[in-house]
Amino acid sequence: LKLQKLFYTVEDEMEMATVRHRPEALELLEAQSKFTKKELQILYRGFKNECPSGVVNEETFKEIYSQFFPQGDSTTYAHFLFNAFDTDHNGSVSFEDFVMGLSILLRGTVQEKLKWAFNLYDINKDGYITKEEMLDIMKAIYDMMGKCTYPILKEDAPRQHVETFFQKMDKNKDGVVTIDEFIESCQKVRKISCIFRNVRNYC
Repeated sequence: LKLQKLFYTVEDEMEMATVRHRPEALELLEAQSKFTKKELQILYRGFKNECPSGVVNEETFKEIYSQFFPQGDSTTYAHFLFNAFDTDHNGSVSFEDFVMGLSILLRGTVQEKLKWAFNLYDINKDGYITKEEMLDIMKAIYDMMGKCTYPILKEDAPRQHVETFFQKMDKNKDGVVTIDEFIESCQKVRKISCIFRNVRNYC
C-alpha cells in the first residue's frame, strides 16, 4: 500500500508539473502560431487524449490517420505527412510540431502554405521536387482514395498528373522543380491550386 501510495504521489506530481508549465508553453505557442490560447487548450486536450506521452511516433500517426480514410490505404501518404510535420527529423511529432504545421495549413498565408506543400513533395529535402518524388506522392494519394472514386481512375492517372505538373512548373525544363518555380506557378495558374487542396484535404 505504501508503494502504491508513493506511485500515485509521484504520478500526481508529474501531472501537476505538466499543468504548471503548460500555460507558459501555450503562451509561447500562441505568439508563434495563429491560434488563440483557448483553441490551443482544446487542441492540447485532444492531442494528449490520443498521445498521452505528449509525442506521437510514426506508427501511431499512421494508425490515427488511417481512421479518416478507411476506404483506402493511407500508410504511404501518412509516412510523407509525418515527415513534413516532424520538422526536426527526430522520429516523433510533438504538440508544438503539430500546432505549427496545423497553423500554416489552416491559417497561413498563401506563401506559407505553398512552402509547406513544397516541403511535403520534396521527399529527400534537397530543395528540389523530382518526377520520382512527385510520382511517389501521387501514387500515395490515389492509394489512400481507394477504389471507391468516381469516375474510376485509370492506372496511369498518377503519372499523367505528374507530367501535367512538370509541364506547368518546370520552367527551365531541367527535370526538377525549385521552390521558386513551385510558388510562382501556383500563384499564376489557378488550376494548379488543386495540388495544394489535395494536401489540405488529406491533412
